[in-house]
Amino acid sequence: MKVPGIVRTAVAAACLSLAGATANAQVIKLTLADQNAATSWGPVHALQPWVKKVEEATKGRVKIDIYPSQTLTKGPDIWNAVKSGVADIGWAFHGYWPDMTPLADVITLPFLPVGSAEKGSEVLQKLYERTPAIQREYRDVQPLMLYTSSPYFLLTTKKQVKTLEDLRGMKIRTTGGPPTVQMKALGAVPTLIPMPDNYLALEKGTIDGMGAPWEAVEGFRLYEVAKYYTLLPLNVVYFSIVVNKPKWESLPKEVRAQILSVSGVEGAKFMGRNFFDTAETGVMARVKVGNYPMDRYTLPAAEVARWRKIAGEPLWEDWVKRMEGKGLKDARQILKTTLQLLK
Repeated sequence: MKVPGIVRTAVAAACLSLAGATANAQVIKLTLADQNAATSWGPVHALQPWVKKVEEATKGRVKIDIYPSQTLTKGPDIWNAVKSGVADIGWAFHGYWPDMTPLADVITLPFLPVGSAEKGSEVLQKLYERTPAIQREYRDVQPLMLYTSSPYFLLTTKKQVKTLEDLRGMKIRTTGGPPTVQMKALGAVPTLIPMPDNYLALEKGTIDGMGAPWEAVEGFRLYEVAKYYTLLPLNVVYFSIVVNKPKWESLPKEVRAQILSVSGVEGAKFMGRNFFDTAETGVMARVKVGNYPMDRYTLPAAEVARWRKIAGEPLWEDWVKRMEGKGLKDARQILKTTLQLLK
C-alpha cells in the first residue's frame, strides 16, 4: 500500500526530532586536571562533591573526569594546559604564577583579617565579579570560581619557632607573590618549591620549614616529616577552577547556566569551607593513628603583633605602590574594597 506523502513527511519529521533529541541528550565529557591526590582531604570533601554537583545540575548531561596527582599535566603547567586545550578544566593554584594575576594577589597580602577559607573565598569571588581589572587577568580562560585557603601557619622540622628571632635565617618554603615578600621581611630565606615536592624537601633538609594550611598537611602527609607547628595567621593563598575558553563557548547555553548555578559565590564558599576549613580534623585523625609527634605552639598575641608590624600593613602599602608602578592604577581601590568585604 502506498503511504500518502503527508504521512511520509510526518514520519520523517518525527524521526528528525527524535534524532535531534538523542543528539541533545548525548553526554558531554570534560577533563579536569588536578595536582592533588584523589584520596586527599580537599578532593574528597570539596572537588569531587563539586563535580557531582555539576553533573546533577546538568541532569547527567555533563560528565567530568578528574585526572589527579598531576597525571594529565604538572601543577605549574595547569593554567597553560587549560588555555591550550590539553585539559578542559583545571584546578589552578595561583602561587605558581604571581605575575599573571597580580591584582587578584591582593587576597594573599600578609596578615589580612581572613578568619576562614569560606570567608576569604566569598570575598575573593565577589572581588572578581565586581572588578573589571581583575576580570581582565582571567581573559584567556573562563573562571567558574575563585577561592582561598584557610590562613597559613608555620611548620618546621628541627626546632620550634616561638619568636621572630627564631625564624631569621631559616629556609622557608613560600608561594610566589606577597607571601615571599612577607618571609623576606621577617628575616627568613623564602624558597619556591611546588607543593608535591615539599615532603622530600623537608625530609632531606632542603628547607627548614614552610607555611601551610591543614589541608596541605593532610594531603601531602607533612605530619610525617614536620614535628613543630607554630600557629599564627600568616596569609592565605588562592585557587581557581577554570575552563578552556573555546570549550566553554561550545557548550549549550543552558548547560553553561547549569554549571554556573553551582559555581560563583556559593561554589567558592563551598570549596573554601570543605577543602580547607574542615581539614584539621583529618590531620588529627591521621596523627593519632600513626602516633606521629606533633608539638603545637600558638604564638602569643604580643608576638604576632611584632610580626605584623614588620610584615603586615607596611607590605600592603608596598604592594599598592608596586602595582601602581606597573600601571595597575586600580590597586589601591582593590585593597580598600578587599578590606571592606572582609569586615
